[in-house]
Amino acid sequence: MNLAGKTAIVTGTSRGLGPYIAKALASKGVKIVALARDLKGLEKTSLEIKQSGGNCNVISFDLSQIDELDSLVKNIWEDYGPIDILINNAGIENYQHFDHLSKDIITDIISTNLRSPLELSRCLLPRMINEKSGHIINIASLAGKKGVAYNSVYSASKAGLLMWSDALRQEYKDSPIDISVICPGFLSDAGMFYDGKVEAPKLLGTSSPQKVAKAVIKALKKGSCEIIVNSGPIRPLLALGQLSWNLADKITRLFGVPALSRKRISS
Repeated sequence: MNLAGKTAIVTGTSRGLGPYIAKALASKGVKIVALARDLKGLEKTSLEIKQSGGNCNVISFDLSQIDELDSLVKNIWEDYGPIDILINNAGIENYQHFDHLSKDIITDIISTNLRSPLELSRCLLPRMINEKSGHIINIASLAGKKGVAYNSVYSASKAGLLMWSDALRQEYKDSPIDISVICPGFLSDAGMFYDGKVEAPKLLGTSSPQKVAKAVIKALKKGSCEIIVNSGPIRPLLALGQLSWNLADKITRLFGVPALSRKRISS
């Protein structure tokens, strides 16, 4: 895909990983439509992109408002022309014992992390198919491949995103639409893990947000794919998990992931 001149919706662009993805795309000539709740953060991202010579328009919107997404997509298409790329990046989490979570918190996490990507894609896909061009990239997480204790609803939402991407990729294999999914581990410098101010397990390490942004560019150029972004030995752990959940659980405890999650409850 020649990215110059394409238009991309990037969700979650007010803070964390989103600005890195938006800026990486803009540097390749992609026109950005940035979505997030925080207008101040959106304007900061837009200013940085424009100062670097890029193109960015911002829309302050709460993606958990599922019933409003159809109108949102329609307005974006009318205002900014055909959308070539959708980056479903927005996500929230809440480290807590599951039985301490409220119904509203669970609903908010599932709505933002899973239902909004599904609905945005459902609204955009017919238009992309009509244009005979389109690429949807879902930013999932390694938490969707191996559940994270004390962050179970987030894990569930990301697992859903992964399996939906898998099914969608098969469904649209013979169409002009590409479906990709990126699975980052712990991130340095930006994002929800970084904001928690705790150290990552040494055996798993962290990856930079720039590395995830590069994975997005790689996916756009490669076509439908799944990319894991992690500095540690995560692939052998994931493979072991398919052979023995009990062994994978023991290794996860050895790596210190549940203990780290407990720390994040208090932080």
